[in-house]
Amino acid sequence: MNLDWQIFLADDGSGRTYWEWMLEAWRWTLAVAGSSWVVAVSIGALMGTLRTLPNSPWLVRLANIWVELFRNIPLLVQIFLWYFVVPKIFPSFQKVPGFVLVVFALGFFTSARIAEQFRAGIQSLPKGQRYAAMAMGFTTAQTYRYVILPMAFRIILPPLTSESMNLLKNSSVAFAVSIAELTMFAMQAQEETSRGIEIYLAVTALYALSAFAVNRVFALIEKRVQIPGFIVAGATGGGH
Repeated sequence: MNLDWQIFLADDGSGRTYWEWMLEAWRWTLAVAGSSWVVAVSIGALMGTLRTLPNSPWLVRLANIWVELFRNIPLLVQIFLWYFVVPKIFPSFQKVPGFVLVVFALGFFTSARIAEQFRAGIQSLPKGQRYAAMAMGFTTAQTYRYVILPMAFRIILPPLTSESMNLLKNSSVAFAVSIAELTMFAMQAQEETSRGIEIYLAVTALYALSAFAVNRVFALIEKRVQIPGFIVAGATGGGH
């Protein structure tokens, strides 16, 4: 098997090399994943918190509906719904760029999974922390803001790391609606050059490098926010 890495220095027919095209596709992949992550964490934290509110059954039901809806529909189907169906039902969405619609689909899908992590993290905390905050005169909002959520965030960092890496890999489905990310580049470049081994090896390396970078960033965050003497037994109901 002879590998020809010089193919990346060849012109793709538009005045750029395949190397430049691949780097541009990589930027699109990171843009989709990064934007979707912001949406997913913001909504996931909110919905996960709502699912644990005491004496708020309607908010709990609303959050439950969100989670069950978005985590039980395949991601690719959700992307097609946002890209093809929503603009037909709501004409104003026809002016929304496809990139934004993909971010919505990927962000909402991932938010349901992150919501579960936040819920598990909050419920794994000893109830005494909530009671202590209430005894000090904190409102429910203050209790969550200053006591519960900071601790829950530390607990869910390991599963949140995995979910963030999964989100990066899931961004590859954006090729289905012609977003010019890495997977789309690989498919088109392979057809043009017939050098699929080199193309897919390079794209695989970029995905692996990106996922490794996400892992290292979260590992650094976890180390910096770790509380001395506080041992996390898990975000699924462990003790301390």
